[in-house]
Amino acid sequence: MDAGTIATFDPSTDADSFRGALGTFVTGVTVVTTDSPEGPVAIVANSFASVSLDPPLVLWSPAKASKRFEHFAGSRRFAIHVLAADQRDICAAIVRSKTAISQIPMHLSHCGMPIIEGALATFECNLEATHDAGDHVIIVGRVIKAHHNPGDPLVFHAGKYGGFHQD
Repeated sequence: MDAGTIATFDPSTDADSFRGALGTFVTGVTVVTTDSPEGPVAIVANSFASVSLDPPLVLWSPAKASKRFEHFAGSRRFAIHVLAADQRDICAAIVRSKTAISQIPMHLSHCGMPIIEGALATFECNLEATHDAGDHVIIVGRVIKAHHNPGDPLVFHAGKYGGFHQD
């Protein structure tokens, strides 16, 4: 196929092409944390979005097949962290281990939520709603506390991490 040809496919029968098409969308990289009987746990997610300013709502969507799903599907509170460009190592550690959060720079918030230090933004949330969404669940959180810092974000595109720099 030449560079000017658009590939058309049926996403219900060609999951690889569908994943490739989705991968053309550049996303920020977030880490979602919560407390658990095992201690603080974390998961990397690029399915983060704002929902509403009034009330302050955000969402993210963990995969049901994730080994970490059980920790987040039943959690009544969680924190979403937008990672900075220089936090790629934090992302890599959390991809390797759900409990890696305990070995990276973090602290516990006033209500015991694990908070990653140096993140560009952090949204501490109470569970507002969940919605079944095929092989994922959409989790909507009501933001009860937020903060942000200046800096460049860590981004994800076509299966690779990178940075965003303004011209």
